Amino acid sequence: MRMRRMLGALAVVLIACTAAGSSSALAGKAKEFTTQFDLQDCTFSTTGRNPYFILEPGHRLVLKGVEDKEEVEVWITVLPEKQEIILPGVGHIMTRVVEEREWVDGELDEVSRNFFAICAQTNDVLYFGEDVDNYENGEIANHNGGWRAGVDGATPGLIMPGRFLLGSRYFQEMAPGVALDRGENVAMGLTVDVPAGHFTNVVKVLDTTPLEPNSVGIKLYAPGVGLIVDETLKLVEVIDPSN
Repeated sequence: MRMRRMLGALAVVLIACTAAGSSSALAGKAKEFTTQFDLQDCTFSTTGRNPYFILEPGHRLVLKGVEDKEEVEVWITVLPEKQEIILPGVGHIMTRVVEEREWVDGELDEVSRNFFAICAQTNDVLYFGEDVDNYENGEIANHNGGWRAGVDGATPGLIMPGRFLLGSRYFQEMAPGVALDRGENVAMGLTVDVPAGHFTNVVKVLDTTPLEPNSVGIKLYAPGVGLIVDETLKLVEVIDPSN
């Protein structure tokens, strides 16, 4: 998932929002980030949705914004493709492929194929890895940032819990030395306006990683839609084949 351009201050996201929830999760003694998700108790599905994350083929989000004085556009598309993941002690898990395409000043910068599945028992969406193509001058330059659960010590993370609880902290990616992204649920009940529309009951997640201890990213999710703000990027279009 897109985490390369993380921001050092929360104020950089300039959106009009009001909170019915609170950010008290940031106060007091910090809790540990959850690393165990009881995967052995899950029946996994490649298709479905929880309130803030959708895995239905054809669903697409388009976000645009400016980062470091560059125009950035990201397409997040749920593909009809699936990817099998083999986890020691758990077995074979079929996942859904979600593609992210990112353009910087009109040039293709990155394409990633992310692997997700939904746990039927909890409605959690688990993250099982990604294949990454990084581009320079129109050509694939490297595959930095790619990882896969079950390979080189990597294990699945939680990308979006089925029940959004304030103060919850969890690893989204667990690939030692490659991807250790973490999420913290810090607000809910927000009202947010972006180019794609007016959204209520929005939730806010802070993204951090021990690989970049001083960096913080912000993501906002709307019910029935998914990601509507990613740091400075805002949702401009959503395609929902179920409508």
